[in-house]
Amino acid sequence: MDSELSALETKVAHAVAQLKQLREEGRELRQLLAARTDENVRLAEKLATAKARIEALLKQIPETEA
Repeated sequence: MDSELSALETKVAHAVAQLKQLREEGRELRQLLAARTDENVRLAEKLATAKARIEALLKQIPETEA
């Protein structure tokens, strides 16, 4: 009986350790996702600005007759 309780205690301790590790990994992944989402927004804004600048420059180019 003692060996069964000991084995169960070991399994529970292992499960608790895994739970803690998975919670930490989840926290890290949420932080990484937030950082990447912010970066994606920033890059989309830069892309929109560049597109607007290119469109403005294209309007300044005189059309040529073909």
